[in-house]
Amino acid sequence: VASNFILKKLNQMNKQYTISGMTCEKCKQSVAEQLIAIAEVDSVIVNLKEGTADLQSKKKISIEKLQAGLGKSYQISDPLEGSGNFPQVSKWKQLKPLFLIFGYLIAATLYLQPSEGDIAMFMRHFMGLFFIIFSFFKFLDYKGFPDSFARYDPLAKKSRAYAFAYPFIETLLGIAFLMEWRLLQSLIATIVILSFTTYGVINALIRKSNIECACLGTALKLPMTEATLIENSIMIVMAISMLAGYFI
Repeated sequence: VASNFILKKLNQMNKQYTISGMTCEKCKQSVAEQLIAIAEVDSVIVNLKEGTADLQSKKKISIEKLQAGLGKSYQISDPLEGSGNFPQVSKWKQLKPLFLIFGYLIAATLYLQPSEGDIAMFMRHFMGLFFIIFSFFKFLDYKGFPDSFARYDPLAKKSRAYAFAYPFIETLLGIAFLMEWRLLQSLIATIVILSFTTYGVINALIRKSNIECACLGTALKLPMTEATLIENSIMIVMAISMLAGYFI
């Protein structure tokens, strides 16, 4: 009997996975319930603070099967092997849609510029087009956006209402910049909102979280990389530069 018990234990597999998307105790419970429902899983211990799940199973389970069990609300990845959601391809291929959008953004902004050139106007038009275009992609999968955004944005983690309102906020800011309406308030709002988002992005990059970037919503599955940090930083620098112009 003892030998059978030891053999059974040896045949069991213990493995820790990284879970993204958990923001509360309810999320923790949901993740545990969905993972334990997978036939091969014997036991699950979920750590909300660390964002991990320790699984004991009868045999090795593919990351794809674990992800299917969790659904779209949470992302599971193997710290040693990476997530099954992002193929092992170059960053250029992964971020090609983002670079293309930025290329069109710059071209459209230059087209709107007067012949003499005005740096402040260039930044205002760029920021306006940026917010309009990026909010458009968020609306493509409006229901899925809040969950993806809450995985790294600190305000979205605290308030689901804020996550749902974010695409509308971006649209309003885009219109304000393009129409030159309430610029002072819009610049302050841009700096505050993007500073919180950038803080979340930096934390995600430090933790090396293998999660999607919600900057272009969830229709285009972009990984969280340094490109998101650069993109936000450019917008913050532009907003600060324009804001400084009001006091110089």
